[in-house]
Amino acid sequence: MRNLPKFESDKLLVGLDTSDDAAVYKLDDEKALIQTLDFFTPIVDDPYMFGRIAASNSLSDVYAMGGEPIIALNIVGFPNCLDVNILGEILKGGADKVKEAGALLVGGHSVQDDEPKYGLSVTGLVHPDKVLDNASAKPGDVLILTKPIGTGIINTAIKGELVDDETIKKAIHVMEYLNKYAAEGFNLVDINSCTDITGFGLLGHVYEMSSGSGVSIKLNSKDIPILPGVLENAKMGIVPAGTYKNQHHVGENVEFASNIGLEMIDTLFDPQTSGGLLLSMKPDQAEIYLKFLEENLDTEFAVIGEVVEKMEKDIYVY
Repeated sequence: MRNLPKFESDKLLVGLDTSDDAAVYKLDDEKALIQTLDFFTPIVDDPYMFGRIAASNSLSDVYAMGGEPIIALNIVGFPNCLDVNILGEILKGGADKVKEAGALLVGGHSVQDDEPKYGLSVTGLVHPDKVLDNASAKPGDVLILTKPIGTGIINTAIKGELVDDETIKKAIHVMEYLNKYAAEGFNLVDINSCTDITGFGLLGHVYEMSSGSGVSIKLNSKDIPILPGVLENAKMGIVPAGTYKNQHHVGENVEFASNIGLEMIDTLFDPQTSGGLLLSMKPDQAEIYLKFLEENLDTEFAVIGEVVEKMEKDIYVY
């Protein structure tokens, strides 16, 4: 990726430089265009629910930039050997989520593929002065996470039939739940930085925020919301391969307190699917936003840490 040509424009408000969630292009003084794309292979057996999860994941990038999705296009890879009705259920699940988001699904593109893949290309709008990015956290800010983590570990445990139906139900609810509902409170507060938690895991995305902002971040492991069954399965070594890739990528930039167990470390690096929003804001603004979440959000959320002046490491977990 480093060898790809760079495109520059005065109208490109957010591009590749900060590994942000989406690109933002200024149309005029009142509107900027958000563009993002995401797709992946099935993580649940139910094709309709897979469609809902994949669509929620794709839409999330627009919310993380402070915008509202307006148009979506399907991206499909599908094998000839499977019943086309399965594809129909996937597309129906995605369409239902796009409709819930208040956007329009206007077509898409499909190719023959040996393994099913589904996602969306999403276009959104945001005011140029209200664009959020992952590189503007300020010392003194607190960090708020709007969904529990651990979906990667739970999905791995599902494959081994190691979790009960209630645990599966909770994980699916978290993955298919739109970040729209957390984003609806953005107009109430001043937010310094925002990103959503996906494949790089919590610590991978916290690292992008800390390094991009030129700050360090302290996380309180006891305050981080975690899905039921996650730590137990992590303790047994039931973790996805992506966990170790994430740890290899950013591990040297993280310092863990001596009391942090291996199962917690694995959970913090666990790659997430359609995870929550991570927001950095001043404490007085956090009070207002937390009250909004208490009244409107249907997932667990919490203040999980604080932003401090740059120290030796980017992240400290205690």
